[in-house]
Amino acid sequence: MSEKKFKGVIKLDVRDSTPDWGPYTPPRAPEGSPNVLFVLYDDTGLAAWSPFGGKINMPTLQRLADDGLMYSQWHTTALCSPTRSTLLTGRNHHLTGNACITEGANGFPGAHGRIPDQCATIGQILQDAGWSTFWLGKNHNVPEQDIASGASRKQWPLSKGFDRYYGFLGGETNQWYPDLVEDNHFTEQPYSPEEGYHLSKDLADKAISFIQDQKASNPSKPWYMWFCPGANHAPHHSPQEYIDKYKGKFDDGYEAYREWVLPRMIEKGIIPEGTKLTPINPLPESISSPGDMVRPWDTLNADEKKL
Repeated sequence: MSEKKFKGVIKLDVRDSTPDWGPYTPPRAPEGSPNVLFVLYDDTGLAAWSPFGGKINMPTLQRLADDGLMYSQWHTTALCSPTRSTLLTGRNHHLTGNACITEGANGFPGAHGRIPDQCATIGQILQDAGWSTFWLGKNHNVPEQDIASGASRKQWPLSKGFDRYYGFLGGETNQWYPDLVEDNHFTEQPYSPEEGYHLSKDLADKAISFIQDQKASNPSKPWYMWFCPGANHAPHHSPQEYIDKYKGKFDDGYEAYREWVLPRMIEKGIIPEGTKLTPINPLPESISSPGDMVRPWDTLNADEKKL
């Protein structure tokens, strides 16, 4: 944002001078600017959720879908840090230095794992335009060597346009005992799993408190929230109530599931009429590694199916 010039008058006598607060007043968002909540799940297939035809019941998301728009042509880089960097900046993942996940940074252009200053984040853009900005949950855009108390904070959320942060900086964490960061410092979880703690709930509670704090001091200011839960990612720590709720619902296996969900996705218009399932391993054996192939469900033993 361009710097505002002082338009007041400075004379030898203050009584003859005129102040101008313009250059020193924080920016104000346009009247009627909306609050924006961006929820990002990772390691979640499009065909898993009920609004897209899947078995996982998501009534709140369904209500949002019924009252809004659903998009089905978002393409990821198939990796975490690169995709997140493109969503944050609107730039190609090589321009953001995230050709791979931060743990795979290798010191080459486009693959150094640090979002450069010339790639402004949505947080920086909206912060400069008068929004409050909050980031909760997973980060995975901080280099490994910077995830330490004595490390640089240049790639941490508060240096990338976010007023507040609460979550974990790496790609995954224990959802019962997470590696938590609040703003620019490491912190402890507020209570134990025995007392009902799970990171997903903690993130939701903290998100509400961030908004309440902001509204208490500046109720007319809009906010942007980047909310990134991590429970769908390894180590897959699900609350028992959800384990119980879906017990047995996926026991037929992944081949049966895709046969079941295909017509439902076609019916919802997510994929075109006449779409056929690809082979379970669509790549020719000459260019694929046997270790990368998906094994047919009926070749798995009982323990493998349970896993």
